[in-house]
Amino acid sequence: MDKKSFIISLVALAVAVGTCVYSVIATTSTGKKATVTKTENGESSAEPIEIAEGSIVYFQLDRILKEYDMANDLSSVVESKMQSIQEQMATRQKKLQKDYDAFNEKIQKGLMTQSTAQAQAEKLEKQKSELEQWANTKQNEMMEEQQVTMNQIMDAVQTFVTAYNEEKGYAMIFANQAIAPIMTANSGLDITDEIIAGLNEEYVKNKNKKD
Repeated sequence: MDKKSFIISLVALAVAVGTCVYSVIATTSTGKKATVTKTENGESSAEPIEIAEGSIVYFQLDRILKEYDMANDLSSVVESKMQSIQEQMATRQKKLQKDYDAFNEKIQKGLMTQSTAQAQAEKLEKQKSELEQWANTKQNEMMEEQQVTMNQIMDAVQTFVTAYNEEKGYAMIFANQAIAPIMTANSGLDITDEIIAGLNEEYVKNKNKKD
């Protein structure tokens, strides 16, 4: 599975577990209102604005999943495990196919008695069934691991954003993403850069402590 596909699967899992869009509520306070200027054609400009306490802001969850170092590190671990399983599966399938081919060749040449051929066929069928069971087990394990990874990422983001908002005092923080988007918003209220920078800074600190 390539990185893009893995990110898509993480986003899908976020939706499935109901954690993809959440908000942090803080005490609303009065502050300077954000102003939006108009361009000559009447469209809203994307000029940086000072966001007051009590504002409603948002960040791009898709970008978090791509640019958060913890998300990338955890994704790499899962991807490596997936690749290893795929390689094992290919090796097992190749061996089983080789055994089937050898069996069929002996049958065609009349090198087996009927009882021996029947026993061999049953053995090969059992091996096939065991391989399918192994593949299903590994698939379920990886799905579970993907979900645990998603939960770890989302928990880290939730914890950071909650602490972040204790200082900022925003009324609400939305997580925006492509498959469940905020239809329209002033881009000046997008705090994604701050969130990514803060998450990565905290992750590096925690990682260095463990090392």
